Amino acid sequence: MSSQKAVCKITVLKRTVNQDLVDEYLENPGAHPGPCEFLQEGQEFVVDNIWGAPQGFCPWAWADMRKDILMAAGGCRHPGMREPGVVITGCSDWFRPVLFKVEKLG
Repeated sequence: MSSQKAVCKITVLKRTVNQDLVDEYLENPGAHPGPCEFLQEGQEFVVDNIWGAPQGFCPWAWADMRKDILMAAGGCRHPGMREPGVVITGCSDWFRPVLFKVEKLG
């Protein structure tokens, strides 16, 4: 059995705001900060330990994405994806979700 660690890359694809939901459901919609302030589109993170988030990565998003990161690291083919080891996933802040591409390296 190989002792190499599975390595993935996470790329921030898109930061969005569901303003209609903010306006309808938040107590003070004017105080809402807008898109995620922790991450920027195009930002990349290398995962060399699938059990812990990379330095500077949002812990909320990491918790939401962990199963998808494990799937990509294992080289699994996510249903409907063109390539094995690639997953599109996101965080569960549905007022301002962030979408990510996770891909196995190597």
